[in-house]
Amino acid sequence: MITGGTGLIGTALSRFLLSRGYQVIILSRNPVVQKNSSPGISYATWDIDNRTVNEDAFKKSNYIIHLAGAGVADKAWSEKRKQEIVDSRTRSSALLINAMKSIPNQIVSVVSASAIGWYQQNKSYQSVETDPPATDFLGATCEAWENSIRPVETLEKRLVILRTGIVLSNEGGAFPEFKKPIQYGIAGILGNGKQMISWIHIEDLCRLYLEAMINPAWSGVYNSVSPAPVNNRNFTLELAKKMKGNFFITIPVPHFLLQLMLGDRSEEVLKSSNISSNKVKQQRFQFIFPTINAAFTDLTGR
Repeated sequence: MITGGTGLIGTALSRFLLSRGYQVIILSRNPVVQKNSSPGISYATWDIDNRTVNEDAFKKSNYIIHLAGAGVADKAWSEKRKQEIVDSRTRSSALLINAMKSIPNQIVSVVSASAIGWYQQNKSYQSVETDPPATDFLGATCEAWENSIRPVETLEKRLVILRTGIVLSNEGGAFPEFKKPIQYGIAGILGNGKQMISWIHIEDLCRLYLEAMINPAWSGVYNSVSPAPVNNRNFTLELAKKMKGNFFITIPVPHFLLQLMLGDRSEEVLKSSNISSNKVKQQRFQFIFPTINAAFTDLTGR
C-alpha cells in the first residue's frame, strides 16, 4: 500500500513494484477518478481531514510505503503553506497509525519518506543519520515528519525512514528544471556554485525502497543518496556537457536574484547538503548509478 502514490516517486515506485510481481494499492482522496491501465494497481479511499481510510486496503496489505506530503517546492512559503507542508505529513502519519491500531492487519513493515532537509548546511564533512536536525523550516519539518511516524515501532512493525536527496528523473521534480536553461545553451550556476548537492537516481531510489521494505536487516533511518555528492557548479557543467557538448555559456545566478524569485524557498536551492550514504552501503546495497556521470548518461542518453 502506497500513500502519495501519484507523485514522482510514487508513480515510479508503483511501476517498479509491479515489474517485481507485487500488487499495489494506492491510497487516494479520489480513487474513482484515477485512471490507470495497469491491472496490478488498485485505488482505495482515504480522507485525512475526516480521519477515514478503506479498511480492506489495510487487511490486504503486507507493507506500507508512506510518501504523502504537500510539495515543498511547489508554492511560495507563506505561513499557511508552511503549515500545510507540515500537516500533510504529520496528519497522514497519524491516520496510518490509528488505522493499524484499529484494523486487523498483517503489515510487516512501514517505509516512510523523509528528506535530507533534516541536516544543517555543511560543506567540509558528510552528515550522518545520527546528526541532529537543522533549526530552519526544513529541519523542523523533517523532525516533525519523522516523529509522526515513529509510533509504528510500538505496534511491532518494522519501521524504516529514508531521508532522500535530490531525485534525478526525467518525469518530474528538480531535474527537468535544471535542464530547461541548458536546452537554450545556458548553464546557470546558482549562488557561488559551491553548495553541495546530494542526489539519487530514481531507479536506485526505487530499489532502495524495495530493499527497505522486504529486508528485515533494515531498521531505523537511512540516507537515500548516491555515494558521490557534487557541488552545484560541477553538477550544472557536467549536465551541460552531456546535453550540449561545448556549445553553452555559463551564467552565474546571484544569491539576491534567487531570493527575489523564490523567497524563502531559495534556502532550499542554496543550502549545501553533503550527505553520507555509508549506512546504506553497509547493508551491501549496490548503486546502479553511483556517480553523476553515470546518472546523466542514463537520463540524457548521451
